[in-house]
Amino acid sequence: MALAAARNLRAEKVRRIFERFDANGDGGLNREEMAALVVAVNPRVKFSDEQISAILDEVFRTYADFIDQPAGLTLHGLLRTYDDGAGDVDRDFDALSLSLPHSPSSPSAASTSVTLATADDPSSLVVDPSIPARRPSAAPWASSPHHGIVFESTWRLLDDLEILVKRLRSKQIQKPGAGEINNNFDSFSEVGWSREIDHAERRITWDESSADYAIFGRELAALRSRADAGSRDEAFDAHMAIGRSLYEHQLFKESLVSFRRACDLLPTDVRPHFRAGTALYALGRHGESKEEFLLALEAAEASNNQWAQLLPQIHVNLGIALEGEGIVLNACEHYREAAILCPTHFRALKLLGSALFGVGEYCAAEKALEEAIFLRPDYADAHCDLGSVLHAMGEDERAIQEFQKAIDLKPGHVDALYNLGGLFMDAGRFPRASEMYTRVLAVRPNSWRAQLNKAVALLGAGESEEAKKALKEAFKMTKRMEVYDAIAHLKMLQKRRKNSKGNDLGEGEFIVVEPSKFKRIGRKTTLRHDLANALEIRAFQRLTRLDHCDIEELKKEMTTTNVPLSYSSGGAPLKSIRKAGLEVILRKLLHFLKPEAFQGSVKAVNQKVLSIMDASGSGRVDLGMFFAVIAPVCSGLTDRRKRIVFDSLVWRQMNDSGGALIRRSDAVTYIKLLRAVYIPSHGVSDMMELHGESDPSMVSYGEFLDMFNDSDWGFGILSTLVKLETGDRTRHGQHSCYICRYPIIGSRFMEAKHHFSLCNRCYSEGKVPSAFKQEEYRFREYGSETEAMKDKCTCFKLNSKSTEDYS
Repeated sequence: MALAAARNLRAEKVRRIFERFDANGDGGLNREEMAALVVAVNPRVKFSDEQISAILDEVFRTYADFIDQPAGLTLHGLLRTYDDGAGDVDRDFDALSLSLPHSPSSPSAASTSVTLATADDPSSLVVDPSIPARRPSAAPWASSPHHGIVFESTWRLLDDLEILVKRLRSKQIQKPGAGEINNNFDSFSEVGWSREIDHAERRITWDESSADYAIFGRELAALRSRADAGSRDEAFDAHMAIGRSLYEHQLFKESLVSFRRACDLLPTDVRPHFRAGTALYALGRHGESKEEFLLALEAAEASNNQWAQLLPQIHVNLGIALEGEGIVLNACEHYREAAILCPTHFRALKLLGSALFGVGEYCAAEKALEEAIFLRPDYADAHCDLGSVLHAMGEDERAIQEFQKAIDLKPGHVDALYNLGGLFMDAGRFPRASEMYTRVLAVRPNSWRAQLNKAVALLGAGESEEAKKALKEAFKMTKRMEVYDAIAHLKMLQKRRKNSKGNDLGEGEFIVVEPSKFKRIGRKTTLRHDLANALEIRAFQRLTRLDHCDIEELKKEMTTTNVPLSYSSGGAPLKSIRKAGLEVILRKLLHFLKPEAFQGSVKAVNQKVLSIMDASGSGRVDLGMFFAVIAPVCSGLTDRRKRIVFDSLVWRQMNDSGGALIRRSDAVTYIKLLRAVYIPSHGVSDMMELHGESDPSMVSYGEFLDMFNDSDWGFGILSTLVKLETGDRTRHGQHSCYICRYPIIGSRFMEAKHHFSLCNRCYSEGKVPSAFKQEEYRFREYGSETEAMKDKCTCFKLNSKSTEDYS
């Protein structure tokens, strides 16, 4: 009787709300009446006309079966919206200051009760006292027509489960550090999960090794045995409810067991796979989570629209699982699909914008995030990410406004504070940056990155002593190399200041001279502009980790990858692939990277390579040409890299040469692309046209090598790049760069007259000590200290008119 009374009370409240806004009394809520309801129950939110229109479009589309033309949304339809969790009946009832003239147990209240049918027949709406009602203290999901509890026996199991969990909690909460919840969870950006998966930063720690937990496990097993005692449908309902309840209590391992059992009972049902995916993600098992979401997606797409409403959320959670593995381009595809299926899904749009920002597509990210904010103006995380995008685009004033909006909405928003601090650092506003990092540390005292950045900001503000203290605190938190490097840099700056006060020849003070004034002694000395380009390519190698990808792995992937032929605008059949598919291939090649590092690698590849190869924005790239572009920067012998380049150009298309020749036009197009990717500052000269860009003739491997090795319009810079790779760990004893004062690692460039030494970077940038002004500077390159000692005997015997080669 108590359950029926509670059910009737809920239905009566919905009826009162309905009657309040059914102004014309036609038994339906039209758009104007529904808009008035939305505004009235959200008194603190100021909706624009566009936002109201978007909300109404979503309601009338989702609940089209409950629209009575021309009246509008029926009473049953409004009740369905509340049952689906679109609103809180009690909150809305109180917000409207409504009251019930009769007690919940009175006959008049009971006579107006309406109950929804089960998920197997969602269209029928009948008064059916046999269907179990939601308990007053139950979670909102428990009465959802698609995801809620169907059988009365399940309620009894759920009541017993609550007793077990409360008993476990009461025993573990008394232990230091056990069962405690992070009270700062509201200060972090959401990780993207929907409301069902919102436990990332408020995790309860259960002591699974304790005797109390072992007893709980045995009692839970007995409860599951009781669930299996009924029919298959009853058992499925029970295990799903047990899993949902355990998940709510953050007993993720135990919830997964229940969801797995539900999957065994109904393998083609979407819900258990979806819930198992959420539990696996919470456990950090992202790969398995992805597989479960893929199964859920397959089942939903095969269900003839039965689960159409769940499809957007499946795509969203699948995207998040992919991001957990670092597969961001593929995640973008699923976020985009979710936004297409549900245009008002502001979380999908926010996640799409964040993911696009992660792969360096800033304009598209800005558009998606602005759309998310349009749908939900108080979305702090979207404002924060939009601020990051605008900062990356150079629009710092707008970025500051967005970060400030996020902080206003959520004063302890760590990401907004941290990123705003970074913006102030980049702008040279060090006191403001220090203030932001101090606020971050007030919320997250153990953030070594914030502590380190605060030290750098204090150093920039001229507060050296405070910077030292902050650095020491950061070093206490972690022994990471970044902190050690920062301390070394601080010491170097102090040393430089002391030297500038001394009477030495102006150490550390420099001027930048034009390239024509840099001469080299001997042809083994690298040209300044070649070194500058090679250093940029080397930085790309390190960022993408392609220098750790064996060229033979690339060859293996090329021969085992089965890509169907497609036809380009010129009619030639090529092996093209979507960027999302290319990301999967990259993941195989860079399997040794952690997800965060791989995401950074994909961003670098997307910005430097794919943006040029897919300039039209089609989303597809020539896979063979891509292999040929990255082959020179992979690890392996130089000759082998060049051979794989040629093999990639052969593999990318069909030809009649049996794999021994490629078209000259393809070779020229490749070199043009290669230079556009790696040497964009120089571009491609008109000589490209003269070398046969449209020539249909064929070239052999030997002829291709001549084109590739050409220092003027080919990729002869590869030899300089290989020299940098092999000299990365070369040190030169006590020699330090005269300009930056750091120990020289790699090649050392010594000036012939004044004998000062420069590192790779300072030499490539044309920096020389301001104390040594002269018309030209002649440098000799030393790859190692041994080489320098061998040459020492003859180096200083040569005068300015030596017979050595100069250039």
